[in-house]
Amino acid sequence: MTTAVAGAGAALALADVPSPLRGPLTLFFLIAAPGAAIGSALRGLDPWGRWISAVAGAVAFDMLVAEAMLALHRWSVTGGIVVITALSVVGLIAPPPPARRPPGRAPGRRES
Repeated sequence: MTTAVAGAGAALALADVPSPLRGPLTLFFLIAAPGAAIGSALRGLDPWGRWISAVAGAVAFDMLVAEAMLALHRWSVTGGIVVITALSVVGLIAPPPPARRPPGRAPGRRES
């Protein structure tokens, strides 16, 4: 359901359909797509912390893409949607970073 709503937002923005739902659904896509990619990499957090981090990261990610497009004088709504989509897919496909062990502890060794 969430994927369908986000996909509809992206499709409405890419097709430039004059619909009152285009704005809210596109905004949902711009938060949900990078948020899902960031959230998938943060499996070690509790659900609430993971959700907050994913939403904050998604907003920061969208702002970074917009700033880069403005700095390069390549602003375009369609281009922004495509870049966010591509980078979110890469983030979802990439394996999560490996878990880190506390320093000074060898695997499988127990202190008595």
